[in-house]
Amino acid sequence: MPVIVLKYGGSSIADIEKIKKVAAAIASVKESGYAVAVVVSAMGKTTDSLIETAKMISNDPPKREIDMLLSTGERITMSLLCIALNNLGIDSVSLTGSQAGIITNDRHNDARVIEVRPFRVIDELDNGKVVVIGGFQGVSYKRDITTLGRGGSDTTAIALAAALEAERCEIYSDVDGVYTADPSMIKEAKHLPELSYEQMQEMSEAGAKVLNSQAVQFAKNENIAIYARSTFSQGKETIIRKLPAGIHKGVSSIVYETDVARVSFCMEKLKDDLDLLFDYLDSNQIKIKELNYFEEENSIKASFIISYQNIHNLSLIQKELNDKFKNNINFYLNFGTVSVIGEGINNDNTILTETIKLLKNNEIDVKGISTTSFRISLLMDRQKIKEAVKICHKRWIEQS
Repeated sequence: MPVIVLKYGGSSIADIEKIKKVAAAIASVKESGYAVAVVVSAMGKTTDSLIETAKMISNDPPKREIDMLLSTGERITMSLLCIALNNLGIDSVSLTGSQAGIITNDRHNDARVIEVRPFRVIDELDNGKVVVIGGFQGVSYKRDITTLGRGGSDTTAIALAAALEAERCEIYSDVDGVYTADPSMIKEAKHLPELSYEQMQEMSEAGAKVLNSQAVQFAKNENIAIYARSTFSQGKETIIRKLPAGIHKGVSSIVYETDVARVSFCMEKLKDDLDLLFDYLDSNQIKIKELNYFEEENSIKASFIISYQNIHNLSLIQKELNDKFKNNINFYLNFGTVSVIGEGINNDNTILTETIKLLKNNEIDVKGISTTSFRISLLMDRQKIKEAVKICHKRWIEQS
């Protein structure tokens, strides 16, 4: 019997009535002849609420305990969904990430999946059950509960689909696929019926919330097609899959990210402070982006940006770094990035130079630039993000 993996985001299962509707949809898929594994997020804004509750006790909650706390959100959802399925006569069983065999490294709050051992899932599917797995969570090789960071339920679903050799993975949310910009911000945003893995991954890295970047990498590695759909409306969808180069050349989307900090560092050339800084960031699981490093006659300078949405103790980290490195380090908060995504956009400098000129003419200063084969990212003041997205979308999507 072919296997299909379905994933439902928090907005799709935000209350009991929605859980009942999702259960009915799953029952229909099961009755059509598939073995069905379902991955669920926490209901609605449960994860945000749990984080805020922890911060009412401490501004620096231990990462391990945060993972223990946050993993309860998905457990509530999976249990309720199984109750709803059984009420419809569909035999089902709920499994935590650890029970489903999601093995991660030993980092907390932003762990990476290193292996999937889905033996229990396979046994339950062979017994004819719908298996409902709590997304966003796994277990480290040290047997600690870990969470996978924002969008981690996508990673759970696609990693599981790869391990089960599923026919496909369907990702359900409150939007009917991927758009050229955030449709809640840009009313002129256009629906994208298909995307390559590379373009979707660049969008995810640049801040798009539709799919998790690690999830897209899993799909790319295993050549699993991802169907991004709306939970409660039919018709449109976006398929993310392997596409031949050159099919969709030019700008495909405009993506933004807020909660970005720029960090600058300067030290005497003979000191090893830079190694100490990177060791500190690594031990605190802080991923750096867009590193710039250069040497002068008597000093070494570096700058980079960090996304701090998932850093629950940023103020403490700033304090510790300021205490450790004194005037050698500076944090500049309240930045964001706007990224132009598309195949072949950096074959020459036309799109980059025109975008900078457009923003400058609208009194938006670009504080930093980074590029890849599929992306141009521009650092700017956070309060300018919305205006910059509108300007870039109008020029590269609406007028093209």
